[in-house]
Amino acid sequence: MTRALLIVDIQLDYFDGGAFPLVEPDAAAAAARTVLDGFRASGEPVVHIFHVSTDAAATFFVPGTPGIGIHPLVAPVGDEIVLEKHEPNSFIGTGLQQVLADEGVTELVVVGMMSSMCIDSTTRAASELGFEVTVVSDACAAPDLSFGDTVIPGAMVHASFMAALDGSFATVLASDELEK
Repeated sequence: MTRALLIVDIQLDYFDGGAFPLVEPDAAAAAARTVLDGFRASGEPVVHIFHVSTDAAATFFVPGTPGIGIHPLVAPVGDEIVLEKHEPNSFIGTGLQQVLADEGVTELVVVGMMSSMCIDSTTRAASELGFEVTVVSDACAAPDLSFGDTVIPGAMVHASFMAALDGSFATVLASDELEK
């Protein structure tokens, strides 16, 4: 079984000073870097995904803005694959499935942002496409959300999505539990 690391949308707009800061993005990026370092050390494939909005009314990930940049902590190096996406699901319109097939990948380790959108969508799609998926929970982050008059803190949003994915679409582990 060949395993690859999929880093989804760890982009500048999600950090302090960005257009759509999440809850605790720095901690998630640091955990993602730890996982990335392990993959680089083992020589396993790494794929970077970044989002650029195609919606004219978008308020973040706007084309041509610094916010679409990949955070320096997890920036690609060497021949690591980098794919641009325009949808929450990293498989739509990116060629990701073919890239993974070309690498012989059957298992994906997923880290990134947002737990409640792109991580959820990408993880479910990967599982449905037949990949064995592990999501590294502390290497993901979510925003505060609201529904009606209820505000849901980002930590609860994140936990809810991790709980929903775990055991159904993925194995959800902390970075220190991930097999090196």
